[in-house]
Amino acid sequence: MSNSAGSARPTVAWVGLGIMGSPMSENLIKAGYQVTGFTLEKEKLDRLAAAGGAVAGSLAEAVRDADVIITMVPASPQVEAIAYGPEGILENARSGALLIDMSSITPQTSIDLAAAGRAKGIRVLDAPVSGGEAGAVEAVLSIMVGGERADFDAAKPLFDALGKTIVLCGPNGSGQTVKAANQLIVAVNIQACAEAVGFLEKSGVDLAAALDVLGGGLAGSTVLARKKDNFLNRDFKPGFRIDLHHKDMGIVTDAARDVGAALPVGAMVAQLVASLRTQGDGGLDHSALLRGVDRLSGTPVQG
Repeated sequence: MSNSAGSARPTVAWVGLGIMGSPMSENLIKAGYQVTGFTLEKEKLDRLAAAGGAVAGSLAEAVRDADVIITMVPASPQVEAIAYGPEGILENARSGALLIDMSSITPQTSIDLAAAGRAKGIRVLDAPVSGGEAGAVEAVLSIMVGGERADFDAAKPLFDALGKTIVLCGPNGSGQTVKAANQLIVAVNIQACAEAVGFLEKSGVDLAAALDVLGGGLAGSTVLARKKDNFLNRDFKPGFRIDLHHKDMGIVTDAARDVGAALPVGAMVAQLVASLRTQGDGGLDHSALLRGVDRLSGTPVQG
């Protein structure tokens, strides 16, 4: 990969500095990359600057000289808004740049973006992640990638600074398809854990002790390990918001319908996630599925 800065590492433009994007961009800085950030909230740019990054006054300015552009925004509409149009990434990035979209979006959006990038001489990877805020901070994310092998190989050193399990899953859009499956498993797992918590509490069992022993057996999971304290303390401060998981459940149910795959339990959990949003819980962590279980069980809702 060419390098406009003349140093050993490619220069990076980072677009989107939310719960995931901020710690991820900081991990690249810690790994020795020169990172220029752009987002709409000034305090997030201030945080990047404090971590040693540069800040740009516009999207076009951020991407103009970058070797690699990484985007981490909430959903397909935001990816399209920053990618296309006269002020967008494709019009302002230089030919030969590598665009890595790490947002979780529909597989078709990623496929379309890659085709539009090819027309401009810009290589595109979809590289959504799993691991939540803790995984982003600790640089232990799982990164599921769609695109060309050569582009994946070029991006691998950057991915190594962000995550631990990094896999090329197939052509453009494949990363998003695997991420959709990931979100299906996570939502169903959280719902199962939440139902177990409600059952254990109603039965008068010591919940902390029960979750410890469950975590050591076949019922153990990364979800249970990561969310145990959320359940115990009814602490639903967002690591990954219900609003975003609702978006992801829409992606997986739509994609499954397109390919003819049945998701009977997934469809039910998608409805439970949707109901939490309509009850005003969209800004809470997805472990707040426990609040839905509490409501159904007549347990006073906390957290």
